[in-house]
Amino acid sequence: MTAARPDLPTTAAIAVVAYALANAFHEGLGHGGACLMVGCDPVLLTSMTFHGEEQGLGDLAQRFISSGGTLANLGAAAIALLLLRRTTPGAHARWFFLWLFATINLLQATGYLLFSGLGNIGDWAAVVRGWPMPGLWRLLLAAAGGISYWFAVDAMMKRLGARVPGAGAARLPVVNRLTLTAYFTGALLYVTAGLFDPAGLVILFIAAAAASLGGTSGLAWGPQLLRDPKAGPHAPPPLELDRDWRWIAAAAVVAAAFIFVLGPGIALGPPGK
Repeated sequence: MTAARPDLPTTAAIAVVAYALANAFHEGLGHGGACLMVGCDPVLLTSMTFHGEEQGLGDLAQRFISSGGTLANLGAAAIALLLLRRTTPGAHARWFFLWLFATINLLQATGYLLFSGLGNIGDWAAVVRGWPMPGLWRLLLAAAGGISYWFAVDAMMKRLGARVPGAGAARLPVVNRLTLTAYFTGALLYVTAGLFDPAGLVILFIAAAAASLGGTSGLAWGPQLLRDPKAGPHAPPPLELDRDWRWIAAAAVVAAAFIFVLGPGIALGPPGK
């Protein structure tokens, strides 16, 4: 049995929706939700950042807001994996969307730990800032992020590989077509939206490019793990992504909102309220 070549426009469309939702979970539900939970006032939500009025909040509350994005990504991944288990294999586009959405959230969550540990910037650098032995905490963040990232890539690639006929390297053309299309589509979406962010080029590099090109890089190199014939043995039916105009139309709407509405940001309240 050979796998059909996935339709590129449909694959890219599913990636647009999955990447946009993952970042909305991180910034809006994660940081924004944590802000509301501890009583701070939301100020601005963009595609790449959330700002709240944190003056007067305690130290623990501020650290909780910083961790909220990653916690939301992990929660979103858990929900997607649960739904994936309940999705019939024949619902091909839905299955791939849930797989991709779970994968993006897992990679961005675990990758953020590694990013903050190595670079001493970002959410988790803010969480541990001021703690004794900062070098040790950075090392622990980097180690936890690197190890969990590897296991996340390995587990999700095996799950995808099981839906592609063949063994070992024979699966790579189809798997690469799926994951690389998603990876570059997501990077293009994030970087384009980041160009409109009021924070300028700083956000473009440390958020948009880091979250897409860096955070989900496992989509680019992860398929190589499937060269091992024992990784993700095939479990029929094979994944088939045909042209689906519903996903393409949905992606056009989501991309426009993500770039032109969330890109420059939505004012949620006056600063210093």
